[in-house]
Amino acid sequence: MDQRWQDADWLAGAHAWIDDETARLGLRRTGDIEQPHVYPWSTVLRVPTGQGTVWFKANADALRHEAALVGLLSTRRPDLVPRLLATDAERGGMLMADAGEQLRALLPVERDLDRWLDVLRLSAELQLELEGDVDALLALGVPDLRLATLPDRYDRLVRELDVERRFRDATLHVADLCRQLAAFGIAETIQHDDLHDGQVFVKDGRHLLLDWGDACVSHPFFTLSVTLEGVLAWGLDDVEDSVDTAPFRDAYLAPYAERYDVDLVAAAGLAVRLGWACRAVNGHVPGEDKATVTRLQMFLDGRPAG
Repeated sequence: MDQRWQDADWLAGAHAWIDDETARLGLRRTGDIEQPHVYPWSTVLRVPTGQGTVWFKANADALRHEAALVGLLSTRRPDLVPRLLATDAERGGMLMADAGEQLRALLPVERDLDRWLDVLRLSAELQLELEGDVDALLALGVPDLRLATLPDRYDRLVRELDVERRFRDATLHVADLCRQLAAFGIAETIQHDDLHDGQVFVKDGRHLLLDWGDACVSHPFFTLSVTLEGVLAWGLDDVEDSVDTAPFRDAYLAPYAERYDVDLVAAAGLAVRLGWACRAVNGHVPGEDKATVTRLQMFLDGRPAG
């Protein structure tokens, strides 16, 4: 656990910054600042105000780019991210308007996955919108996991880990899949890399995409790995392969079909498998190897070990 998040001096500094910024914004705090989320990589503080709850998020150094990234996303598609109220360069943090209700809480009540059709379409639209911003994204510090860099990054990861030899031997397979996927000519862009039902919120009828700390610049279709195979295939009752994910894949691909005249379904098939290699590299937290190994298994086997 990053001890900063619960250090008295760090919290005092964060509270002081929040109070300064809310005062500047004309927001009157109506209660104590709470800390409902503490993770090794980030923390979130809840700030009650007379105009509603606002949220402060601070990231570990490796994810400090999130605030600047959300700022860029809000200039391209302000309808898809919470309103960014202020950024804190010193703490790598940001102050955001409330995002509404988490999709994870709504779906069990509604007993329907159809919201994902809209979420995936919107995600694709955002990625298409940012195709021309790759240099700007990299300049913000967003990790570079484009197809040209992924094989080397994968090789470095599996050589550092205590994993089965087959994962180390798969570097050439990663490189081959990267070449095959690149041949479709689909531009690389921003990629959320962890788009699940805990990262999507509903506010005033709109779906908002949150938690961009794991985002990277990569092949856009890699986003389908987590969303299709890690979430939707398990359905509402957490039963593996209980849902046909093809309609959700097609909803995502629909905006791409308006720009690219290639076999998008074939490209998505390659990307879903290769995307787990990207997720293993990008999401690896030293000392938490179990999750990384599961992603490597998803890459090679299409499922985690039984």
